[in-house]
Amino acid sequence: MAIVKSQSYIDRMAKGWTLQSLIDRKMRLTAFCHNPKCHHNQALDLGAIKAKLGPDAPAMSDDLIPKLKCARCGGKQVGLTYTPDYDEMKRVDVSAYRKAREGR
Repeated sequence: MAIVKSQSYIDRMAKGWTLQSLIDRKMRLTAFCHNPKCHHNQALDLGAIKAKLGPDAPAMSDDLIPKLKCARCGGKQVGLTYTPDYDEMKRVDVSAYRKAREGR
């Protein structure tokens, strides 16, 4: 069984992420070094990268990885992890959810 997404979703994903879209969606971008003697990882400052490359710069891993190197060992074998920045997102009020669910 296939899940069909709306055309607007498909159009947005075909264009890929930009730096501004990551910031708007409150995403965190973490770079990590693949060097087995280093394994350094660091959250990237999306605002600083946006200031350098521009808000519409592509932010997919294939676009950014060639521009990165490890801050500790200088290696060019790096990877990226994209995750929601839960510190920046508003927390769901569990008690309000529970009250609504229980009809209070």
